[in-house]
Amino acid sequence: MNAPSKAHGQELTAAELKATLESLKQAYRINPYPEWSQRKAWLMALSDMIYDNKLRIAEAISEDFGYRSKNDTLLAEVFPSLEGIRHAIKHGKSWMKPRNEGASIWFKPASTCLMPQPLGVVGVIVPWNYPLFLSIGPMIAALAAGNRVFIKMSEYTPRFSALLDELLAKALGREVVQVINGGPEVAAEFSRLPFDHLLFTGSTPVGKMVMKAASENLVPVTLELGGKSPVIITAPTVANPGRFENAIARTLSGKSINAGQTCIAPDYLMVPEGCEEQLISHAKAIIDRRFPDGILSKDFTGIVSDRHATRLQRLIDEAAEQGARVVTLMKTADSPGRKIPMTLVFNAKPDSMLMQEEIFGPVLPVITYKRLDEALDYINDRPRPLALYLFDDESKTQDMVMKQTIAGGVCLNETLFHIAQENLPFGGVGDSGMGHYHGKFGFDTMTKLKPIFKQSRFHVMEMLSPPYDNKMFAFMTKLLTRKV
Repeated sequence: MNAPSKAHGQELTAAELKATLESLKQAYRINPYPEWSQRKAWLMALSDMIYDNKLRIAEAISEDFGYRSKNDTLLAEVFPSLEGIRHAIKHGKSWMKPRNEGASIWFKPASTCLMPQPLGVVGVIVPWNYPLFLSIGPMIAALAAGNRVFIKMSEYTPRFSALLDELLAKALGREVVQVINGGPEVAAEFSRLPFDHLLFTGSTPVGKMVMKAASENLVPVTLELGGKSPVIITAPTVANPGRFENAIARTLSGKSINAGQTCIAPDYLMVPEGCEEQLISHAKAIIDRRFPDGILSKDFTGIVSDRHATRLQRLIDEAAEQGARVVTLMKTADSPGRKIPMTLVFNAKPDSMLMQEEIFGPVLPVITYKRLDEALDYINDRPRPLALYLFDDESKTQDMVMKQTIAGGVCLNETLFHIAQENLPFGGVGDSGMGHYHGKFGFDTMTKLKPIFKQSRFHVMEMLSPPYDNKMFAFMTKLLTRKV
């Protein structure tokens, strides 16, 4: 049970995947309800593992990317992973307590409760863009809930995946967590396994295939997908120079971290007509301050693979060929690490690939509007996004936009940071996903909240048994009242 199922880097067969899952299920059956002391020990070991190896982790991910800023990894992966663990350790003991719900007045003095029970084995399919955070985040919820975890890593991050396998085997043991690598074929077989819950993070088209495969075994799924997340900057914000510059700065922060390879990165920017030149001026100044050496700056991350870099360049070139205005915001040069400069694109055709596909890179289309309701109509005419960002200081406007749009999550006058709030659920809606996790929401997702009705020793339920008499009829008349 404790031995690795195969040397890391070798893809497992369907039979080997099933055998690995069965070994985890057997470990669960031996201890199906770990006490809090055991769950806390798992979480503490996970925290120590990440903290003690944070630089090795950053180095391995950078090697997989060709080049990735160490600070991107520390800020966007190590920090939220450790914060998520701290939050679970602080609150997990209370999360696992039975939740008294109270019985209907007609059945008192009986009582009811919800008993949080571990599901068993949770499968996690991890994308390449945040390989630490998007494996650790689901793992925190699963372990706090008392489950075992089977993780399928991306073929685009082989060095980090091998390191994670090594570190988790030492920290937790393979009877608690198993890690495998592999391409699309392995992912397809993995999705068909009879997990007790399956969490997938990735694209909407692949998410549909994962859900279909999981349905063969009626496995419940959490799908963390993507889509085109909009940023809206309103006219009153543009009219205030300081607030406009801040809005652009925060938008570019959300777009530049990990070179835009983030599922909740701003995918397009909506601004009032007439502010384009002011926008460009502010954006160039901000990017020049943050990345003074342009794409050679050590804090600017590269694109994960040649295929992804070629695709991004194709999006830019097609838009330009169709008449769009392309504005490069940073100094360019030949550089190792597949780097593409931060770029604004104005007037891209609505049917261009740039405007149809999730971008996943440092390219930001800009759409202008005359009235705010036009911007909201544009958003509402498209699939519901994973995130929406609004820059406006008026509570009336904020309230109106919140009520007239639907998105997986929202930041007001900021981008990205909603994902790091452990008291908020993270998840999509519609094409951007289903289900959610983080904090207690993740604990509940990976738990069976078992409803329990407990009868009192002395009760009146015998009155409901035949033979029925006039007293019973009178009682039933009260039960069937139409009053509300």
